[in-house]
Amino acid sequence: MSERLSELPSRPPQVDVGALIDRNPIGAYQVGMLLMCGLCLIMDGFDVQAMGYVAPALLAEWDIPRAALGPVFGAGLFGMLVGSLVLSVVADRLGRRPVLIGATLFFGACMLATPLARTVGELTALRFVTGLGMGAIMPNAMALAGEYSPRRVRVTVMMVISCGFTVGAVLGGLVSVALITSFGWRAVFYFGGAVPLALAILMIFLLPESLQLMVLRRSNPALVHRWLRRIDPSVQLTSDTELVVHEPAKGGAPVLELFREGRAGVTLLLWIINFMNLIDLYFLSNWLPTIVNAAGYSQSTAVLAGTALQVGGTIGTLAMGWIIDRVGFHRVLIPTFLLAALTIALIGQPSIGIALLFAAITIAGFCIVGGQPAVNALAASYYPTSLRATGVGWSLGIGRFGSILGPVIGGALIGLQWPNSWLFMAAAVPALISGLMMVCLGLWTAAGVPEQAVSPARSVATH
Repeated sequence: MSERLSELPSRPPQVDVGALIDRNPIGAYQVGMLLMCGLCLIMDGFDVQAMGYVAPALLAEWDIPRAALGPVFGAGLFGMLVGSLVLSVVADRLGRRPVLIGATLFFGACMLATPLARTVGELTALRFVTGLGMGAIMPNAMALAGEYSPRRVRVTVMMVISCGFTVGAVLGGLVSVALITSFGWRAVFYFGGAVPLALAILMIFLLPESLQLMVLRRSNPALVHRWLRRIDPSVQLTSDTELVVHEPAKGGAPVLELFREGRAGVTLLLWIINFMNLIDLYFLSNWLPTIVNAAGYSQSTAVLAGTALQVGGTIGTLAMGWIIDRVGFHRVLIPTFLLAALTIALIGQPSIGIALLFAAITIAGFCIVGGQPAVNALAASYYPTSLRATGVGWSLGIGRFGSILGPVIGGALIGLQWPNSWLFMAAAVPALISGLMMVCLGLWTAAGVPEQAVSPARSVATH
């Protein structure tokens, strides 16, 4: 009997890729990859806001009315919407690495071409095509950051990386002031194009692909071995080592997969939450300084009000990631969005003092601006590797309809002479809906852990 057992073929050694990442600290190799993702998002934030920075100088040079730039602003957002929907699906097919590098090269080249525009129509077209590339940055950077981070700090890492977008918008304003003063408005686009191109070249040599995606696709095991050794030099890998990812490989259309195997309800709820939150985020970002100024405060106070919103958002992003890693998404985001509804409604009250006004704005920024990266991280945590970029990209893409509608609806209500109390009561409704949808999401997933909804475990070998 023992002789027969000895004649049976031995099972090849296995390495669980996810477990290997989870049990190791974040090392220099991962830090380098995370820095590249963060730099992508910094330049994404810079370039998204670039048009706003150069608008006053461009209007003066071209001698056109302010309203003429409305389509230009909208074209960039619409391009990002399309890019999120289309290129996120491509990333789950071809990989995060080629799409992130290609999108960075593309929007960098478009930024360099933007100063060549001579008419509003040309500028509108260029902003749209630039937005196509920028729309692919957030989903892929978030997916890579999550896939290379240990589970115990994954949400914190993804949210810190997503702060790059806000940091880029803030730093962009400081850089743009210096560039416009010294070299004119075109220099902002030259800077905003040159840095992404340099970064893309760096990523060609240094940016890794998602290890989990490569295992699922059974691609280039030797390269996977090399990258795994960079994370854990002690790991034993041979030509017959079986690499394992506890997810099934997916075929078919990735967008349709978002609605299969029990994912339909969560997918729709995530879309609604993104849509509602981005309505408020872009309404507040675009109209808050103008409304505060019209309420009788000085221009400097109005600018500080807009700054307080972003400062609150930055604090919220950093704080919520740490808390979510310890108590879960639902326990944080449900009270966050309900608090957002309360503070947004408070902003419009006529009897509010300036100290309470700034406190309400900062808290609203904490909840709305800081809550958006948490929603992105929630989508990245819920979907399996083969659908992660598609899930985040479509959630953001649907949400970006809200980013377009928010400023438009706000402008229409202001045009109807709504008092500020009515205006901000109306703005509180999307935040309230987001909170209620998070309650529904918690009930849907029952245990409150998004990863539990991922399909049953399955081992996939690369040899």
